[in-house]
Amino acid sequence: MPKAFIQQNMQSLFILKIGGNIIEHQPLLDEALQAFAQLSGLKILIHGGGKRASQLSKQLGIPVQMVHGRRITDAATLEVAVMVYAGLANKQIVAQLQAMGCNAIGMSGADANIIKAQKRPVTDIDYGFAGDIKEVHTEALLALLNSGLTPICCAITHDGQGQLLNTNADTIATQLALAMMPHFTIRLNFCFEKPGVLLDIDNPDSLITEMNQKDYERHRSNGLIADGMLPKLDNAFAALNKGVQEIRISNIEGIIHQKGTTLQL
Repeated sequence: MPKAFIQQNMQSLFILKIGGNIIEHQPLLDEALQAFAQLSGLKILIHGGGKRASQLSKQLGIPVQMVHGRRITDAATLEVAVMVYAGLANKQIVAQLQAMGCNAIGMSGADANIIKAQKRPVTDIDYGFAGDIKEVHTEALLALLNSGLTPICCAITHDGQGQLLNTNADTIATQLALAMMPHFTIRLNFCFEKPGVLLDIDNPDSLITEMNQKDYERHRSNGLIADGMLPKLDNAFAALNKGVQEIRISNIEGIIHQKGTTLQL
């Protein structure tokens, strides 16, 4: 990638990760994609599709196993994840964004070799074909952004030897943010159906507007923050500690009005 391009574009890059509950509710998805499409400047969207993958697994008689908010991915579950994440969910999102005037291109980690991962080693838990990211190759992403395309990345990576892997979408968002940090000022937003991190998951008035890592560790130890929020916050604080400039967890309104939970060191 020409050096002049990188220097010229030391500007803001907005990275948005949308969660499975939004993908499962078409009105919410429409609203999120409309907000994303209307954002000016360079942007990347990362999505999962875990709810839909779980539904399809159950329809096919494949057990759904989750540990600490992370999916156990055996061979059958991997096939479902690839079908849903890289297929149906990804292409529906791309098609909707095209209809909204956003020239999107759908990608897995195997496409253009953008994200290489390794199968997670078996310790006390065997996560199966779960992939831990080893490398993010930014050249193709920079080329796509430079050509006016908006990458839409799903939660499927590869090991470089022909094996697809299931990688947590929050992890992908974080690692993309870190990899693109030398070229842009990064704004990273994790978007789901809640207004942000809540002390009481059923009470939107319990929103934490600002949170540092000590706050997070305290709330985690007393059980106020748990389940799927754990990998999200683990990844977010890892990115913050490595220099990502702005990280927010919010609902769709938070994307538009910059509300939600802002993470701090």
